[in-house]
Amino acid sequence: MRLLIRSLLLIFALLGALTAAAWWWANAPITLRASPTDFRITSGSSLRSAVSQMREAGIEVEPQLLLLLARFGKAEKAIKAGSYAVNQGVTPLQLLDKLTRGEVTQGELTLVEGWTFRQWRARMDRHPDLRHDAAGLSEQEIAARLGISGGRLEGWLFPDTYLFDKQSSDLDLMARALRAMQRKLDAEWTQRAQGLPYRNRYEALIMASIVEKETGRAADRERVASVFVNRLNLGMRLQTDPTVIYGVGERFDGNLRKADLLADTPYNTYTRSGLPPTPIAMPGQAALRAALHPAPGDALYFVARGDGSSEFSRTLDEHNRAVNRYQRGGK
Repeated sequence: MRLLIRSLLLIFALLGALTAAAWWWANAPITLRASPTDFRITSGSSLRSAVSQMREAGIEVEPQLLLLLARFGKAEKAIKAGSYAVNQGVTPLQLLDKLTRGEVTQGELTLVEGWTFRQWRARMDRHPDLRHDAAGLSEQEIAARLGISGGRLEGWLFPDTYLFDKQSSDLDLMARALRAMQRKLDAEWTQRAQGLPYRNRYEALIMASIVEKETGRAADRERVASVFVNRLNLGMRLQTDPTVIYGVGERFDGNLRKADLLADTPYNTYTRSGLPPTPIAMPGQAALRAALHPAPGDALYFVARGDGSSEFSRTLDEHNRAVNRYQRGGK
């Protein structure tokens, strides 16, 4: 009997010692090669695979002990994929808690209204937190992967600040921006004003991109849109510099020359009637709304005043006087 009691006491003592050791290990800082250490758990990873990915990233955690801790805490199948970051002092218990709560780190990218696809792509190509799956693909190939017919992405990506899981694909980010633009364009198109000269949503998107590039002050957007809508309804040419500049492309050096205005390209709205064949930039929400809800009025001309605002005119004589006043310094 005494032997049994001694054996039980020894077992309880060993269990107590093991429990204490396990508790100490679970709450002891993990050795990191660097602080912070970034790592990524790929989708569909088991806990064993996740531990391997963490160790490869420089988190020197004991695999078997972490697996046992996860099983004890019923966390083995609760870990979430994504990008994570841990700092010096993190413990195995805190690490498991982060993985099961899905406390992922996120990258951030702001894509600006009025930028072209070429500018957007350059920004994405330089972003360190994106995976660059679009590298080496042409715009036509990217458009095909995103399901856009016609091979052009210009105008189709909604300007916004995007948060994303680090090392997400740049193609996934573009797909999100595309879906956002489609939703917003559809919503504005459904509620559009009557009497607009657009045959379809795409033409409205083209107009919105022109309004985006032509507006120096937010308060003028609807009036700028009204001028272009009035011109289209009357069969007048749009005669807008930003479309010409877009047609010049990478050769544009900041100076729009008379030769550029005379050179006939699909985007020269001085030589060709109607809308250009594609958008010329990525329009924001306000430009979409202005294109589909232009201000009432019969103005056919506008000129920049030099302070970001525009002077609007009904007749060519009024416009010429405004040009003389604001562009040539006349009275």
